[in-house]
Amino acid sequence: MWCLSLQVLGKHGVARFSDLGASRGKDYCINISSSWTLSPLQHPNTSTVEVYDLTQSVLCSDSDVPDAGFIGRIAMVTGGNCTFYEKVHLAENNGAKGLLIFTIEDLIFPNGNTSQYEEITIPLALLSYADLLDIRTHFGDRKQVALYSPDEPDVYFSVVVIFILAVGTVVGGGYWAGVREHEKRLQGEECKTEEMSPKIISLLVASCCVWLVLLYFFYDHMVYFFIVVFCLVSPVGLYKCLWPVVCRIPVGMCRVPENMVPCLKMRPDLRMVLLAVLCASVSIIWGVFRNDNRWAWVLQDILGMAFCMYLLKLFRMPSLRACTLLLGGLLFYDVFFVFITPYFTKSGESIMAEVAGGPSVSSTQEKIPMVLKVPSLNFTAVFCSWPFLLLGLGDILLPGLLVAYCHRFDVLVQAPRVYFMASVLGYSVGLVLSFVFVLLMKSAQPALLYLVPCTLLFSLPVALWRSELKLYWNGGRFL
Repeated sequence: MWCLSLQVLGKHGVARFSDLGASRGKDYCINISSSWTLSPLQHPNTSTVEVYDLTQSVLCSDSDVPDAGFIGRIAMVTGGNCTFYEKVHLAENNGAKGLLIFTIEDLIFPNGNTSQYEEITIPLALLSYADLLDIRTHFGDRKQVALYSPDEPDVYFSVVVIFILAVGTVVGGGYWAGVREHEKRLQGEECKTEEMSPKIISLLVASCCVWLVLLYFFYDHMVYFFIVVFCLVSPVGLYKCLWPVVCRIPVGMCRVPENMVPCLKMRPDLRMVLLAVLCASVSIIWGVFRNDNRWAWVLQDILGMAFCMYLLKLFRMPSLRACTLLLGGLLFYDVFFVFITPYFTKSGESIMAEVAGGPSVSSTQEKIPMVLKVPSLNFTAVFCSWPFLLLGLGDILLPGLLVAYCHRFDVLVQAPRVYFMASVLGYSVGLVLSFVFVLLMKSAQPALLYLVPCTLLFSLPVALWRSELKLYWNGGRFL
Protein backbone atom coordinates (compact mmCIF):
# COMPACT_ATOMS: atom_id res chain seq x y z
CA MET A 1 0.00 0.00 0.00
CA TRP A 2 0.94 3.61 -0.17
CA CYS A 3 2.19 4.02 -3.69
CA LEU A 4 5.23 3.80 -5.85
CA SER A 5 6.59 7.27 -6.53
CA LEU A 6 9.69 9.25 -7.30
CA GLN A 7 9.98 11.91 -4.62
CA VAL A 8 11.70 14.84 -6.29
CA LEU A 9 12.48 18.07 -4.50
CA GLY A 10 13.75 19.69 -7.68
CA LYS A 11 16.68 19.20 -10.02
CA HIS A 12 19.96 19.07 -8.19
CA GLY A 13 23.15 20.70 -9.32
CA VAL A 14 26.53 21.67 -7.91
CA ALA A 15 28.03 24.95 -6.76
CA ARG A 16 31.84 24.80 -6.63
CA PHE A 17 33.11 27.52 -4.29
CA SER A 18 36.74 28.63 -4.02
CA ASP A 19 38.70 31.65 -2.88
CA LEU A 20 39.00 34.33 -5.55
CA GLY A 21 41.78 33.34 -7.96
CA ALA A 22 42.27 29.89 -6.40
CA SER A 23 41.99 26.70 -8.46
CA ARG A 24 40.89 24.30 -5.73
CA GLY A 25 37.49 24.54 -4.12
CA LYS A 26 34.66 22.64 -2.51
CA ASP A 27 31.38 21.38 -3.96
CA TYR A 28 27.96 22.07 -2.48
CA CYS A 29 24.56 20.77 -3.47
CA ILE A 30 22.17 23.27 -5.04
CA ASN A 31 18.55 22.95 -6.07
CA ILE A 32 17.74 24.45 -9.42
CA SER A 33 14.58 24.66 -11.50
CA SER A 34 14.43 25.04 -15.26
CA SER A 35 11.26 27.09 -14.73
CA TRP A 36 13.23 29.68 -12.80
CA THR A 37 16.63 29.59 -14.42
CA LEU A 38 18.63 29.18 -17.55
CA SER A 39 20.33 25.79 -17.36
CA PRO A 40 23.77 26.05 -15.75
CA LEU A 41 26.69 24.58 -17.66
CA GLN A 42 27.00 20.82 -17.64
CA HIS A 43 30.61 20.51 -16.44
CA PRO A 44 32.71 22.02 -13.64
CA ASN A 45 35.45 23.09 -16.05
CA THR A 46 33.72 26.39 -16.68
CA SER A 47 34.62 29.95 -15.87
CA THR A 48 34.00 30.99 -12.30
CA VAL A 49 32.16 34.14 -11.28
CA GLU A 50 32.95 36.36 -8.32
CA VAL A 51 30.46 36.18 -5.47
CA TYR A 52 28.85 39.19 -3.79
CA ASP A 53 28.04 38.07 -0.24
CA LEU A 54 24.85 39.81 0.85
CA THR A 55 23.65 37.08 3.21
CA GLN A 56 23.00 39.63 5.95
CA SER A 57 20.15 40.82 3.72
CA VAL A 58 17.02 39.16 2.33
CA LEU A 59 17.08 41.33 -0.84
CA CYS A 60 13.42 42.29 -0.89
CA SER A 61 13.62 46.03 -1.68
CA ASP A 62 15.84 48.56 -3.46
CA SER A 63 17.27 49.60 -0.10
CA ASP A 64 18.84 46.13 0.22
CA VAL A 65 20.79 46.55 -3.03
CA PRO A 66 24.39 47.85 -2.68
CA ASP A 67 25.11 51.24 -4.24
CA ALA A 68 27.29 49.77 -6.99
CA GLY A 69 24.88 46.91 -7.67
CA PHE A 70 26.07 43.37 -8.45
CA ILE A 71 27.68 44.13 -11.81
CA GLY A 72 29.12 40.87 -13.24
CA ARG A 73 28.82 38.94 -9.96
CA ILE A 74 26.58 36.27 -8.46
CA ALA A 75 24.67 37.54 -5.44
CA MET A 76 24.28 35.46 -2.27
CA VAL A 77 21.28 36.34 -0.09
CA THR A 78 19.13 34.87 2.66
CA GLY A 79 15.63 33.55 2.00
CA GLY A 80 12.46 34.96 3.51
CA ASN A 81 10.25 38.10 3.66
CA CYS A 82 9.38 38.05 -0.06
CA THR A 83 9.03 35.73 -3.03
CA PHE A 84 11.92 34.20 -4.96
CA TYR A 85 10.74 36.10 -8.02
CA GLU A 86 11.08 39.46 -6.24
CA LYS A 87 14.61 38.57 -5.14
CA VAL A 88 15.85 37.40 -8.52
CA HIS A 89 14.11 40.31 -10.27
CA LEU A 90 15.98 42.79 -8.06
CA ALA A 91 19.27 40.96 -8.58
CA GLU A 92 18.92 40.82 -12.35
CA ASN A 93 17.92 44.48 -12.64
CA ASN A 94 21.06 45.41 -10.72
CA GLY A 95 23.50 43.53 -12.93
CA ALA A 96 23.80 40.16 -11.17
CA LYS A 97 24.87 37.16 -13.26
CA GLY A 98 23.05 34.79 -10.93
CA LEU A 99 21.42 34.48 -7.52
CA LEU A 100 22.06 32.02 -4.68
CA ILE A 101 19.46 31.90 -1.91
CA PHE A 102 20.23 30.22 1.40
CA THR A 103 17.27 28.70 3.20
CA ILE A 104 16.70 26.85 6.46
CA GLU A 105 13.75 24.94 4.98
CA ASP A 106 13.89 22.08 2.47
CA LEU A 107 15.40 23.03 -0.89
CA ILE A 108 12.03 23.22 -2.65
CA PHE A 109 11.02 25.73 -5.29
CA PRO A 110 7.53 27.19 -4.84
CA ASN A 111 4.90 27.40 -7.53
CA GLY A 112 4.76 30.64 -9.46
CA ASN A 113 3.31 32.48 -12.43
CA THR A 114 4.50 31.19 -15.81
CA SER A 115 4.88 34.70 -17.20
CA GLN A 116 7.21 35.53 -14.31
CA TYR A 117 9.34 32.47 -15.12
CA GLU A 118 9.80 33.67 -18.68
CA GLU A 119 11.12 37.06 -17.52
CA ILE A 120 14.09 35.55 -15.69
CA THR A 121 17.33 35.22 -17.64
CA ILE A 122 19.88 34.49 -14.87
CA PRO A 123 20.48 31.27 -12.91
CA LEU A 124 18.71 30.94 -9.57
CA ALA A 125 19.65 28.24 -7.08
CA LEU A 126 18.87 27.29 -3.48
CA LEU A 127 21.45 26.20 -0.90
CA SER A 128 20.99 25.07 2.68
CA TYR A 129 21.79 27.31 5.61
CA ALA A 130 24.19 24.64 6.90
CA ASP A 131 26.19 25.04 3.67
CA LEU A 132 26.31 28.81 4.21
CA LEU A 133 27.95 28.27 7.59
CA ASP A 134 30.42 25.85 6.02
CA ILE A 135 31.24 28.31 3.21
CA ARG A 136 31.93 31.04 5.76
CA THR A 137 34.27 28.66 7.59
CA HIS A 138 36.29 27.51 4.58
CA PHE A 139 36.52 30.64 2.44
CA GLY A 140 37.45 34.28 2.91
CA ASP A 141 35.48 37.41 2.16
CA ARG A 142 36.36 37.31 -1.54
CA LYS A 143 35.29 34.11 -3.20
CA GLN A 144 34.11 32.78 -6.54
CA VAL A 145 31.68 30.10 -7.66
CA ALA A 146 30.99 27.94 -10.69
CA LEU A 147 27.48 26.53 -11.13
CA TYR A 148 26.91 23.37 -13.12
CA SER A 149 24.41 20.59 -13.46
CA PRO A 150 25.76 17.10 -14.24
CA ASP A 151 23.92 15.61 -17.19
CA GLU A 152 22.63 12.47 -15.49
CA PRO A 153 19.44 10.45 -15.73
CA ASP A 154 16.93 10.91 -12.92
CA VAL A 155 17.20 7.25 -11.89
CA TYR A 156 20.38 5.19 -12.05
CA PHE A 157 20.58 2.07 -9.98
CA SER A 158 17.85 3.04 -7.51
CA VAL A 159 15.19 1.17 -9.51
CA VAL A 160 17.35 -1.96 -9.56
CA VAL A 161 18.13 -1.66 -5.86
CA ILE A 162 14.53 -1.22 -4.74
CA PHE A 163 13.48 -4.07 -7.06
CA ILE A 164 16.01 -6.38 -5.42
CA LEU A 165 14.96 -5.28 -1.93
CA ALA A 166 11.24 -5.75 -2.61
CA VAL A 167 11.50 -9.08 -4.42
CA GLY A 168 14.08 -10.32 -1.92
CA THR A 169 11.72 -9.51 0.96
CA VAL A 170 8.80 -11.30 -0.70
CA VAL A 171 10.95 -14.32 -1.54
CA GLY A 172 12.47 -14.45 1.94
CA GLY A 173 9.15 -14.09 3.76
CA GLY A 174 7.31 -16.49 1.45
CA TYR A 175 10.05 -19.10 1.66
CA TRP A 176 10.17 -18.79 5.45
CA ALA A 177 6.39 -19.31 5.63
CA GLY A 178 6.64 -22.53 3.60
CA VAL A 179 9.55 -23.87 5.63
CA ARG A 180 7.67 -23.19 8.86
CA GLU A 181 4.62 -24.98 7.44
CA HIS A 182 6.75 -27.99 6.50
CA GLU A 183 8.31 -28.14 9.96
CA LYS A 184 4.91 -27.99 11.65
CA ARG A 185 3.59 -30.84 9.54
CA LEU A 186 6.67 -32.96 10.26
CA GLN A 187 6.11 -32.37 13.97
CA GLY A 188 2.44 -33.31 13.65
CA GLU A 189 1.16 -29.89 14.70
CA GLU A 190 -2.31 -28.94 13.53
CA CYS A 191 -2.25 -25.87 11.30
CA LYS A 192 -5.43 -23.92 11.97
CA THR A 193 -6.59 -20.82 10.15
CA GLU A 194 -9.82 -18.87 10.29
CA GLU A 195 -11.68 -18.07 7.09
CA MET A 196 -11.75 -14.34 6.32
CA SER A 197 -15.32 -13.37 5.50
CA PRO A 198 -16.15 -10.49 3.11
CA LYS A 199 -17.36 -8.56 6.16
CA ILE A 200 -13.96 -8.83 7.87
CA ILE A 201 -12.15 -7.86 4.67
CA SER A 202 -14.49 -4.88 4.20
CA LEU A 203 -13.69 -3.73 7.72
CA LEU A 204 -9.95 -4.02 7.01
CA VAL A 205 -10.24 -1.94 3.83
CA ALA A 206 -12.45 0.63 5.60
CA SER A 207 -9.96 0.93 8.46
CA CYS A 208 -7.16 1.56 5.94
CA CYS A 209 -9.24 4.35 4.40
CA VAL A 210 -9.91 5.92 7.79
CA TRP A 211 -6.23 5.85 8.79
CA LEU A 212 -5.15 7.37 5.48
CA VAL A 213 -7.70 10.19 5.68
CA LEU A 214 -6.69 10.92 9.28
CA LEU A 215 -3.06 11.06 8.16
CA TYR A 216 -3.93 13.46 5.37
CA PHE A 217 -5.84 15.92 7.55
CA PHE A 218 -3.77 15.59 10.75
CA TYR A 219 -0.40 14.70 9.26
CA ASP A 220 1.72 16.87 11.56
CA HIS A 221 0.42 14.95 14.59
CA MET A 222 -0.28 11.48 13.20
CA VAL A 223 3.15 11.11 11.61
CA TYR A 224 4.77 10.96 15.05
CA PHE A 225 2.39 8.18 16.07
CA PHE A 226 3.52 6.10 13.09
CA ILE A 227 7.18 6.86 13.78
CA VAL A 228 6.80 5.62 17.37
CA VAL A 229 4.94 2.50 16.22
CA PHE A 230 7.66 1.79 13.64
CA CYS A 231 10.38 2.18 16.26
CA LEU A 232 8.57 -0.23 18.60
CA VAL A 233 7.54 -3.00 16.21
CA SER A 234 10.33 -3.06 13.60
CA PRO A 235 13.07 -4.29 15.97
CA VAL A 236 10.81 -7.26 16.80
CA GLY A 237 10.83 -8.25 13.15
CA LEU A 238 14.60 -7.76 12.93
CA TYR A 239 15.09 -9.94 16.02
CA LYS A 240 12.87 -12.71 14.65
CA CYS A 241 14.73 -12.67 11.33
CA LEU A 242 18.20 -12.78 12.89
CA TRP A 243 17.52 -15.27 15.68
CA PRO A 244 17.46 -18.39 13.43
CA VAL A 245 21.00 -17.44 12.37
CA VAL A 246 22.29 -16.40 15.79
CA CYS A 247 20.96 -19.54 17.50
CA ARG A 248 23.33 -21.62 15.37
CA ILE A 249 26.37 -19.74 16.64
CA PRO A 250 27.92 -21.72 19.54
CA VAL A 251 28.87 -18.59 21.47
CA GLY A 252 27.12 -16.90 24.39
CA MET A 253 24.97 -19.93 25.19
CA CYS A 254 25.24 -19.35 28.94
CA ARG A 255 22.18 -17.96 30.68
CA VAL A 256 22.05 -14.63 32.45
CA PRO A 257 22.25 -14.85 36.27
CA GLU A 258 19.12 -14.88 38.39
CA ASN A 259 17.69 -11.40 38.60
CA MET A 260 14.54 -9.37 39.22
CA VAL A 261 14.49 -7.60 35.86
CA PRO A 262 11.01 -8.25 34.37
CA CYS A 263 12.13 -9.19 30.88
CA LEU A 264 15.10 -11.26 32.13
CA LYS A 265 13.41 -13.31 34.86
CA MET A 266 13.29 -16.37 32.58
CA ARG A 267 17.12 -16.23 32.34
CA PRO A 268 17.46 -16.23 28.53
CA ASP A 269 20.69 -17.03 26.70
CA LEU A 270 23.25 -14.24 26.70
CA ARG A 271 23.19 -14.23 22.89
CA MET A 272 19.43 -13.61 22.97
CA VAL A 273 19.95 -10.59 25.19
CA LEU A 274 22.77 -9.25 23.02
CA LEU A 275 20.71 -9.72 19.86
CA ALA A 276 17.75 -7.91 21.44
CA VAL A 277 20.02 -5.03 22.45
CA LEU A 278 21.45 -4.87 18.91
CA CYS A 279 18.01 -4.78 17.28
CA ALA A 280 16.73 -2.16 19.72
CA SER A 281 19.87 -0.09 19.11
CA VAL A 282 19.31 -0.13 15.34
CA SER A 283 15.77 1.14 15.88
CA ILE A 284 16.88 3.83 18.33
CA ILE A 285 19.66 5.03 16.02
CA TRP A 286 17.20 5.28 13.15
CA GLY A 287 14.71 7.11 15.38
CA VAL A 288 17.31 9.70 16.40
CA PHE A 289 18.86 10.25 12.96
CA ARG A 290 15.83 9.41 10.76
CA ASN A 291 15.97 12.72 8.88
CA ASP A 292 19.59 12.33 7.78
CA ASN A 293 19.01 11.48 4.12
CA ARG A 294 22.62 10.45 3.59
CA TRP A 295 22.37 7.10 5.38
CA ALA A 296 19.28 6.76 7.62
CA TRP A 297 17.33 5.28 4.70
CA VAL A 298 19.56 2.18 4.92
CA LEU A 299 18.45 1.45 8.49
CA GLN A 300 14.83 2.21 7.62
CA ASP A 301 14.92 -0.27 4.74
CA ILE A 302 16.56 -2.97 6.89
CA LEU A 303 13.95 -2.56 9.63
CA GLY A 304 11.07 -2.43 7.15
CA MET A 305 12.21 -5.50 5.22
CA ALA A 306 12.76 -7.53 8.38
CA PHE A 307 9.35 -6.63 9.74
CA CYS A 308 7.64 -7.57 6.46
CA MET A 309 9.39 -10.95 6.33
CA TYR A 310 8.37 -11.70 9.91
CA LEU A 311 4.73 -10.83 9.21
CA LEU A 312 4.73 -13.00 6.07
CA LYS A 313 5.93 -15.91 8.15
CA LEU A 314 3.44 -15.16 10.94
CA PHE A 315 0.19 -14.45 9.05
CA ARG A 316 -1.46 -17.38 7.28
CA MET A 317 -4.04 -16.71 4.59
CA PRO A 318 -6.59 -19.57 4.60
CA SER A 319 -7.41 -19.68 0.89
CA LEU A 320 -6.86 -18.09 -2.48
CA ARG A 321 -10.43 -16.80 -2.23
CA ALA A 322 -9.51 -14.82 0.90
CA CYS A 323 -6.33 -13.55 -0.77
CA THR A 324 -8.29 -12.41 -3.82
CA LEU A 325 -10.94 -10.61 -1.77
CA LEU A 326 -8.36 -8.86 0.41
CA LEU A 327 -6.05 -7.87 -2.43
CA GLY A 328 -8.96 -6.85 -4.65
CA GLY A 329 -10.39 -4.57 -1.97
CA LEU A 330 -7.04 -2.95 -1.28
CA LEU A 331 -6.33 -2.61 -5.00
CA PHE A 332 -9.52 -0.54 -5.31
CA TYR A 333 -8.43 1.46 -2.24
CA ASP A 334 -5.00 2.08 -3.77
CA VAL A 335 -6.40 3.18 -7.14
CA PHE A 336 -9.02 5.44 -5.58
CA PHE A 337 -6.58 7.32 -3.35
CA VAL A 338 -3.98 7.72 -6.12
CA PHE A 339 -6.06 8.40 -9.25
CA ILE A 340 -9.42 9.71 -7.99
CA THR A 341 -8.60 11.89 -4.97
CA PRO A 342 -6.65 14.53 -6.97
CA TYR A 343 -10.05 15.74 -8.22
CA PHE A 344 -11.09 16.54 -4.64
CA THR A 345 -7.94 17.99 -3.07
CA LYS A 346 -7.07 21.69 -3.16
CA SER A 347 -3.49 21.02 -4.25
CA GLY A 348 -4.49 18.67 -7.06
CA GLU A 349 -2.20 15.99 -5.59
CA SER A 350 -3.47 12.55 -4.64
CA ILE A 351 -4.00 11.85 -0.95
CA MET A 352 -1.79 8.75 -1.21
CA ALA A 353 1.15 10.60 -2.76
CA GLU A 354 0.82 13.50 -0.31
CA VAL A 355 0.89 11.17 2.69
CA ALA A 356 3.69 8.94 1.34
CA GLY A 357 6.05 11.84 0.57
CA GLY A 358 4.80 14.30 3.20
CA PRO A 359 2.22 17.01 2.40
CA SER A 360 3.66 20.18 0.89
CA VAL A 361 1.77 22.27 3.47
CA SER A 362 3.11 20.30 6.43
CA SER A 363 4.96 22.28 9.08
CA THR A 364 7.18 19.30 9.87
CA GLN A 365 9.89 17.62 7.81
CA GLU A 366 8.88 14.18 9.10
CA LYS A 367 7.99 11.39 6.69
CA ILE A 368 5.94 8.23 7.19
CA PRO A 369 8.48 5.41 7.74
CA MET A 370 6.33 2.57 6.36
CA VAL A 371 8.12 2.70 3.00
CA LEU A 372 11.24 1.39 1.36
CA LYS A 373 13.22 4.35 0.08
CA VAL A 374 16.24 4.37 -2.18
CA PRO A 375 17.97 7.55 -3.38
CA SER A 376 18.94 8.29 -6.94
CA LEU A 377 22.42 6.81 -6.92
CA ASN A 378 24.22 9.23 -9.20
CA PHE A 379 27.06 11.72 -8.92
CA THR A 380 25.20 14.45 -7.08
CA ALA A 381 23.91 11.91 -4.56
CA VAL A 382 27.35 11.98 -2.95
CA PHE A 383 26.54 15.21 -1.16
CA CYS A 384 22.96 16.20 -2.05
CA SER A 385 19.67 15.54 -0.36
CA TRP A 386 18.67 12.94 -2.89
CA PRO A 387 15.30 12.46 -4.49
CA PHE A 388 13.97 9.10 -3.32
CA LEU A 389 12.17 6.29 -5.04
CA LEU A 390 9.47 5.17 -2.58
CA LEU A 391 7.70 1.81 -2.32
CA GLY A 392 5.16 1.31 0.44
CA LEU A 393 5.64 -1.68 2.73
CA GLY A 394 2.04 -2.63 1.93
CA ASP A 395 3.08 -3.17 -1.69
CA ILE A 396 5.46 -5.83 -0.38
CA LEU A 397 3.41 -7.29 2.45
CA LEU A 398 0.02 -7.66 0.73
CA PRO A 399 1.12 -9.48 -2.46
CA GLY A 400 3.61 -11.28 -0.21
CA LEU A 401 0.69 -12.86 1.68
CA LEU A 402 -0.35 -14.50 -1.59
CA VAL A 403 3.22 -15.63 -2.27
CA ALA A 404 3.43 -17.12 1.24
CA TYR A 405 0.09 -18.87 0.71
CA CYS A 406 1.45 -20.34 -2.54
CA HIS A 407 4.50 -21.78 -0.80
CA ARG A 408 2.37 -23.30 1.96
CA PHE A 409 0.10 -24.76 -0.70
CA ASP A 410 3.19 -26.31 -2.32
CA VAL A 411 3.87 -28.00 1.01
CA LEU A 412 0.26 -29.22 1.23
CA VAL A 413 0.20 -30.84 -2.22
CA GLN A 414 3.90 -31.79 -2.08
CA ALA A 415 4.64 -29.79 -5.22
CA PRO A 416 8.23 -28.76 -6.06
CA ARG A 417 7.55 -25.09 -5.21
CA VAL A 418 5.86 -24.46 -8.57
CA TYR A 419 3.16 -22.22 -7.08
CA PHE A 420 5.77 -20.33 -5.08
CA MET A 421 8.01 -19.70 -8.08
CA ALA A 422 5.08 -18.72 -10.31
CA SER A 423 3.79 -16.18 -7.78
CA VAL A 424 7.28 -14.72 -7.27
CA LEU A 425 7.65 -14.37 -11.04
CA GLY A 426 4.26 -12.66 -11.21
CA TYR A 427 5.19 -10.26 -8.43
CA SER A 428 8.46 -9.43 -10.19
CA VAL A 429 6.71 -8.72 -13.49
CA GLY A 430 4.11 -6.56 -11.73
CA LEU A 431 6.83 -4.58 -9.99
CA VAL A 432 8.67 -4.01 -13.26
CA LEU A 433 5.44 -2.76 -14.84
CA SER A 434 4.86 -0.35 -11.96
CA PHE A 435 8.39 1.04 -12.38
CA VAL A 436 7.85 1.47 -16.11
CA PHE A 437 4.62 3.42 -15.58
CA VAL A 438 6.19 5.60 -12.88
CA LEU A 439 8.99 6.59 -15.25
CA LEU A 440 6.69 7.02 -18.26
CA MET A 441 3.95 8.94 -16.47
CA LYS A 442 6.35 10.92 -14.23
CA SER A 443 3.86 10.55 -11.38
CA ALA A 444 3.00 8.29 -8.46
CA GLN A 445 1.37 4.99 -9.34
CA PRO A 446 -0.81 2.60 -7.29
CA ALA A 447 1.61 -0.32 -7.27
CA LEU A 448 -1.11 -2.82 -6.32
CA LEU A 449 -2.78 -2.10 -9.68
CA TYR A 450 0.10 -3.99 -11.33
CA LEU A 451 1.22 -6.31 -8.53
CA VAL A 452 -2.11 -7.95 -7.67
CA PRO A 453 -3.22 -8.99 -11.20
CA CYS A 454 0.24 -10.22 -12.16
CA THR A 455 0.75 -12.25 -8.98
CA LEU A 456 -2.69 -13.87 -9.33
CA LEU A 457 -2.53 -14.48 -13.08
CA PHE A 458 0.87 -16.14 -12.92
CA SER A 459 -0.17 -18.65 -10.24
CA LEU A 460 -3.66 -19.58 -11.51
CA PRO A 461 -2.43 -21.33 -14.70
CA VAL A 462 -0.30 -23.61 -12.53
CA ALA A 463 -3.40 -24.75 -10.63
CA LEU A 464 -5.24 -25.33 -13.93
CA TRP A 465 -2.30 -27.26 -15.36
CA ARG A 466 -2.09 -29.47 -12.25
CA SER A 467 -5.91 -29.86 -11.97
CA GLU A 468 -5.84 -28.39 -8.45
CA LEU A 469 -7.83 -25.21 -9.01
CA LYS A 470 -10.68 -26.08 -6.62
CA LEU A 471 -8.30 -27.03 -3.80
CA TYR A 472 -6.10 -24.01 -4.55
CA TRP A 473 -9.13 -21.67 -4.47
CA ASN A 474 -10.75 -23.01 -1.31
CA GLY A 475 -7.70 -23.95 0.76
CA GLY A 476 -9.97 -24.43 3.73
CA ARG A 477 -8.90 -26.25 6.83
CA PHE A 478 -5.70 -27.52 5.23
CA LEU A 479 -4.03 -24.12 5.38
